[in-house]
Amino acid sequence: MSDSNIYTPPKVWAWNKANGGRFAHINRPVAGATHDHLLPRGKHPLQLYSLGTPNGVKVTVMLEELLALGYVGAEYDAWLIRISEGDQFGSGFVEVNPNSKIPALLDFSGPEPIRVFESGSILLYLAEKFGAFVPAQAYRRAECLSWLFWQMGSAPLLGGGFGHFYAYAPTKIEYPIDRFAMEVKRQMDVLNRRLAESPYVAGDEYTIADMAIWPWYGALAKGELYDAGEFLQVSEYTHVIAWADDIAKRPAVRRGRMVNRVTGPLETQLHERHDASDFDTRTQDKLQPRL
Repeated sequence: MSDSNIYTPPKVWAWNKANGGRFAHINRPVAGATHDHLLPRGKHPLQLYSLGTPNGVKVTVMLEELLALGYVGAEYDAWLIRISEGDQFGSGFVEVNPNSKIPALLDFSGPEPIRVFESGSILLYLAEKFGAFVPAQAYRRAECLSWLFWQMGSAPLLGGGFGHFYAYAPTKIEYPIDRFAMEVKRQMDVLNRRLAESPYVAGDEYTIADMAIWPWYGALAKGELYDAGEFLQVSEYTHVIAWADDIAKRPAVRRGRMVNRVTGPLETQLHERHDASDFDTRTQDKLQPRL
């Protein structure tokens, strides 16, 4: 690397609006709402505001799994938040999640509405609310939560780290791509070794740990994330691939993956979900496209 390519940080950082890559138009160094916009509310106690990214898929899979077990109280309305258009900075969304990230949940089932944000927090909230997908025994519960928080701490290095510099940064820079690729492969090795020991991440039971990890690392193992499968040689993580395939076969997972999805073949998308019948009638066909 020549001296001309070495970046020397200024004494005081200043925001360069033009230096943000693909998402420069929505990235900013301050929080809060940018415009007034009330969130819609449907007929069910649970109102989800999300997008079919890996973090959003975690929650829709959980809700569909709960419904598959017969928990009628898990019926929900899923509203589409288009983050590329800045919907997450509307005043209503910021009231639910001051961090302006999807997903966000409002629970109207009690005397006062409860807001829940951060995908891992929502999974744990729903698991405790319905008494499902978190083991009851202390040591099994601890294992499940350890892996849940492993995902919450690891995925930013996969998404905001590797994914950003490999797929979205305006300039490809060797050092960050190399650094984050190494870390992602280390994480995949951690997961692969674990899944060599047990069928699911937390042990013999399918839990919220699997629901949290699968949309990120399962997609990566199948070559569906950042088009980086060959680059990261994901085929060597055979136990992760087998686990990812097993999870993908679950009917609730297939449904959950469709909700709030706006990419891929049309038959895999369900922009909004308000009733189980929407999977057949395709709610997205009723929505007006944004130009």
